[in-house]
Amino acid sequence: MTIGEIEGIEAGAGFDSRRALHDAGIHRPLQAGIAGGASAGAVSIILSGGFVDDEDYGDEIIYTGHGGRDPASGRQVADQEFTRQNKALVTSCLQGLPVRVVRGVGHRSPHSPSTGYRYDGLYWVESYWKARGADGFIVCRYRLVADPSLLGDTTDRQSEGSGTPTRRVETTVVRVVRDTELGKRVKRMYGYRCQVCDTRLECEGGPYAEAAHIRPLGRPHNGPDVLENLLCLCPNHHVL
Repeated sequence: MTIGEIEGIEAGAGFDSRRALHDAGIHRPLQAGIAGGASAGAVSIILSGGFVDDEDYGDEIIYTGHGGRDPASGRQVADQEFTRQNKALVTSCLQGLPVRVVRGVGHRSPHSPSTGYRYDGLYWVESYWKARGADGFIVCRYRLVADPSLLGDTTDRQSEGSGTPTRRVETTVVRVVRDTELGKRVKRMYGYRCQVCDTRLECEGGPYAEAAHIRPLGRPHNGPDVLENLLCLCPNHHVL
């Protein structure tokens, strides 16, 4: 199970079937919309028109979790819970893990491909919650936002076929790639308790804390991404 990019496959790559997505390693399940596990996190999702509550704004997606849908009618007939694949997306949110996003032709959105399936790059799970869906049942919802380094390419793809000339601007994106394993390690060392206030936040899906660099990684500080430069903090003290 690979989290993040698949070597040799760029955002915008097209596939003619779910089997082709599986064989390329982009999205392994041939039917399920969420790939991954509750403990390791989600590796990919697919938008293919399965859930009426999905909202697609291109660089932002409000995604509906798995379960409770009648396969014959496509209507929601039962409540959803944060378990199994749904919990995988919770884990991705809590641990700051990227998720591959695929859009299919059946997805009711102007951002969908005209045929087959298209890999649209990495997104981050910013938040998750439960809400009453259009069919009257409780559904799990997730807000995913595109990796900022891909937003220019995503905008260009969305403009194709609209009849409006695409405005392209050449940009250079410089990102510091953090070692997420170090972040997990410092959180485990302190039991997900803030080193300032000793608060341990319990969320649906497990405890939540943030790994904060004492000397920031970006310019002008150029701090090292090492355990000695990390603190385990609650969100309030991270911001402070």
